[in-house]
Amino acid sequence: MATERAGTWLPEAGKLELGSCCGPRMLSPERLALTDYEYLAQRHVLTYMEDAVCQLLENKEDISQYGIARFFTEYFNSVCQGTHILFREFSFIQATPHNRASFLRAFWRCFRTVGKNGDLLTMKEYHCLLQLLCPDFPLELTQKAARIVLMDDAMDCLMSFSDFLFAFQIQFYYSEFLESVAAIYQDLLSGKNPNTVIVPTSSSGQHRQRPALGEASMLEGVEASLFYQCLENLCDRHKYSCPPPALVKEVLSNVQRLTFYGFLVALSKHHGINQALGALPDKGDLMHDPAMDEELERLVVRSRLHRTSRQHRAQEPGTFGFHRRDKLEAPERVPSASAPTPSPYRWEPRE
Repeated sequence: MATERAGTWLPEAGKLELGSCCGPRMLSPERLALTDYEYLAQRHVLTYMEDAVCQLLENKEDISQYGIARFFTEYFNSVCQGTHILFREFSFIQATPHNRASFLRAFWRCFRTVGKNGDLLTMKEYHCLLQLLCPDFPLELTQKAARIVLMDDAMDCLMSFSDFLFAFQIQFYYSEFLESVAAIYQDLLSGKNPNTVIVPTSSSGQHRQRPALGEASMLEGVEASLFYQCLENLCDRHKYSCPPPALVKEVLSNVQRLTFYGFLVALSKHHGINQALGALPDKGDLMHDPAMDEELERLVVRSRLHRTSRQHRAQEPGTFGFHRRDKLEAPERVPSASAPTPSPYRWEPRE
């Protein structure tokens, strides 16, 4: 479901969006069945073109030093590698499925050590981590992800990194779909016809508020088979990303009745849905990232060598027995997320 490229996983959808950047490949039958405009719209190529032009105009003075062609090359390379979403506004991060998958992977790679160290954090602390990558990331999405983990518990309870990450993945990537699922669930509880539910179609991310799920709905639940029939119809007509219907059927076939949050928990823990999305590794491999570990180890070694060198020079006596202070050492340059690059929002870890 994912392809290794330049130290990052690239979802298949992301590869198809920008085939020219990823090298030549055979056209799929699906591609041949679409017109050029339909293909561009389906793969969100125009979204990236518009964003690239906006960045070009905003930074034209800096870009003029090395040329427009190089700028576009660097921009679309960063899109292919999934680093284009770092420190961008939320409206851009959630604009395409590839952007969402890239953000999920960036969040995992940046804060994997939280889980590796066994640290437990609150919902607000996880939200602060999300804001380090996206300053205007909405609190509501973080709260919804935490609700999947905590259920009826207080929202200030501690959560493990893996529990929050997989719940956050479902809530963030399938947010519009889940808004419609919540409405269907409420209709089933009240005996209404779920086929009358209005599916959100706005690309701006502004949707109607999810109806409040009270204690009765949490305990009572709905019939799983009827719930699946409604979700199957929803997947057929839904404009946004949704889990593969076969996997949704698999989740619902194991129970007779379930609650809304029980359904979300099942989605977040389903191995096949995680693989289909393609942004995160399996739960057993969540703490392993050899490429990043190797890069971090290099940085640690360099830092130690630099510190040892400074201590050695400081201990050498200078004039009148004072320690030498005649030269100031320039700190060694290491790659960092804040280092300037041709694209202002792009940072690529060294291979």
